[in-house]
Amino acid sequence: MKFTLSWLKEHLETEASLDDILYALTDLGLEVEGVENPAAKLAAFEVAKVIDAQPHPDADKLRVCTVQASAGETQIVCGAPNARAGITVVLAKPGTYIPGLDITISVGKIRGVESFGMMASERELELSDEHNGIIELPEGEVGQSFADWLAENDPAKVDPVIEIAITPNRPDALGVYGIARDLAARGLGRLRKRPMETMAGAYPCPVSVTIDDSAKDGCLVFAGRVLRGVSNGPSPEWLQQRLKAIGLRPISALVDITNFFTYDMNRPLHVFDAAKVAGGLTVTRAKGGEAFTGLDEKDYAMPEGALVICANGTVESVGGIMGGLDTGCRETTHDVFIEAAVWNTLDIARAGRALKINSDARYRNERGIDPAYNMAALEDATRMVIELCGGEPSDVVVAGAVPDVSRAYKLDTDRVQSLVGMEIPAERQRDTLTALGFRLEGDMAHVPSWRPDVLGEADLVEEVARMASLTKLEPRPLSRPAGVAKPIQTPMQVRESMARHAAAALGYNECVTYSFIDATSAVLFGGGSDAVKLENPISSEMSHMRPDLLAGLLQAAARNQARGFGDLALFEVGPAFHGGEPGEQHLQVAGLLVGHTGPKDVHGARRAVDAFDAKADVEAVLAAIGAPAKVQILRDTPAWFHPGRSGKMGLGPKKILAQFGEVHPKVLKEMDVKGPAVAFTVFLEEPPFPRTASPARTPLVLSDLQAVERDFAFVVGAEVEAQKLVNAAIGADKALISDVRVFDEFIGGSLGAGQKSLALTVRLQPTTETLKEKDIEAVSAKIVEKVTKATGGTLRG
Repeated sequence: MKFTLSWLKEHLETEASLDDILYALTDLGLEVEGVENPAAKLAAFEVAKVIDAQPHPDADKLRVCTVQASAGETQIVCGAPNARAGITVVLAKPGTYIPGLDITISVGKIRGVESFGMMASERELELSDEHNGIIELPEGEVGQSFADWLAENDPAKVDPVIEIAITPNRPDALGVYGIARDLAARGLGRLRKRPMETMAGAYPCPVSVTIDDSAKDGCLVFAGRVLRGVSNGPSPEWLQQRLKAIGLRPISALVDITNFFTYDMNRPLHVFDAAKVAGGLTVTRAKGGEAFTGLDEKDYAMPEGALVICANGTVESVGGIMGGLDTGCRETTHDVFIEAAVWNTLDIARAGRALKINSDARYRNERGIDPAYNMAALEDATRMVIELCGGEPSDVVVAGAVPDVSRAYKLDTDRVQSLVGMEIPAERQRDTLTALGFRLEGDMAHVPSWRPDVLGEADLVEEVARMASLTKLEPRPLSRPAGVAKPIQTPMQVRESMARHAAAALGYNECVTYSFIDATSAVLFGGGSDAVKLENPISSEMSHMRPDLLAGLLQAAARNQARGFGDLALFEVGPAFHGGEPGEQHLQVAGLLVGHTGPKDVHGARRAVDAFDAKADVEAVLAAIGAPAKVQILRDTPAWFHPGRSGKMGLGPKKILAQFGEVHPKVLKEMDVKGPAVAFTVFLEEPPFPRTASPARTPLVLSDLQAVERDFAFVVGAEVEAQKLVNAAIGADKALISDVRVFDEFIGGSLGAGQKSLALTVRLQPTTETLKEKDIEAVSAKIVEKVTKATGGTLRG
């Protein structure tokens, strides 16, 4: 939103400086994005007078001028045709930057004659396109700043242009009048009230207006009147300057008036050539495909359901977005129909998006205009057209009715302290709301029609605090209860934090990816159903909720590999979704290792990552979150893991705590990741919580009795898993056996086909007395018996 300082002062009577206004705007939430201050770039130029001008000795078109400046007389060589003695000029001394030429003037020689500066033209100072000669001032004091001279004699040329950012909830600030209202309520001046005058019609309106039943929910009110006998020439200089300052091109008086109201009052209007719509105007919904040529001279096909204004069955305007070229006003137009309407914001947004039209009218209508100002806007526009173009107004015709948006909320002046933490007197709060246009009756505040964002009591508090300035909010420590405070985090939050720290300590880098992925990736990880499909995705690559965190991590790995980073260790903690309803999600921590264990070194210690790296890391994460130490390793991992190089950790087949292994080669190819790659997923909600909550760890129990290790080798079938032997051996005596590990595998030799030898180390840790040989033999026999029974194998001799 752009406007000039003088435009603002048309509505705000103020003595505040430009800096004070800029600070207040940002502090009020209307963030200043930029300021174009012509006076700043003209500050170095000064008023001077040419005392003498002689022909250049070596150039017919040059003059050697003696110029009286603030520092005395100086010599300047000038080629302007109007350079002569006696004129008052604008001087640029050596070292001055010339904005129109993008150069800095220095002392130089022109055809052998020294020149100590430059006399500027209007184009060189970016005041206009005039460059046929240097500037001739009617009068001026030598040495006076040219910027000050302009401020006194032609202030429009040094009028600062302010650009502010408007949040979607503040459509009232899309008009200069609304901005002035906020500044007046802050205390920077007095808001000039607009006169509310009704212009009586001199004759019945020859153009009728109707709203079809299909469009009554999209066009709430459609009003207008005819002005006949207008003269549509160029708009006055003041209006053209205002439009040019904010980047708009003046077209004609009628068009410029509608653009003025768009920016001045946040009130888009449209003017039809009345001769082209003599049969009347009808607001209806497009059937789809109707041809339309807009004022931008582009052809459009109407989307089905779009709100359009038709004359004689032909689309002449897209309601609230853009008028048509055929019924637009030209210099030959003498009778016009001025239209003011209130549209459904959602209809405007849908049609504008479908047509890809980004007009000022659409921008404002889809955010919301002041519906109560609709009829007054028509009167104001009528008065301005008559003032600038002449004409005679008809009666006003109206279809529909101005919507009633009145609402009121209770003003609790004590809530400012509890919600914001500021102490503001009750009377000041009431004065602030009154200045913003609220109507107070007792403790009820009636919201003005131009503030669609105020929807509750808390919004009233926000308005009061905003005007008082949140920069005055003083930090105060929160009160603390006596004694030791209770933990704030839930057990699950504590577990999540512990998992995050454990993964980071293992050397992983944390990622934060979107919860949305593309359909192809979602299917790879068991998702992609319609239940988790987004109705309005950010892009086609974010169409589904993620079924597993590994999808986002693999996409991140692909992006890193494309930039030359081959060895990666990434992890993420967050939700994955197995359904589209509330609660159909689960918390995961996922890790991904890609490439090798480290850089190349002279010792050759570098190797490709494998499933056992993922297994070790997943065990470390489970240990950090307090999961049971003894878990089962199971098969049947999801399809995105390698079927022979992966596993699940659980307390049983139905209680899976984690899964790990190599990522399937097909998945890597589909995700464009160069392997090797291994991964793990821990389901944080699955491990049982301790029955008694305690901030301390369980005591470490050590035994001072000597541990004993015994080795066993069993001949089993080649298909038998090593885990079966381990589980069977542990079950022989759970109290005495503390650890079982596989340390050797042998295939071939004297063993028959389809057989292998697996060697186990069993550690026996007594707790009450030192083991005797007979005790060790008894346990060994149990181990052999259990393993033989579970696997069908035999003890190798």
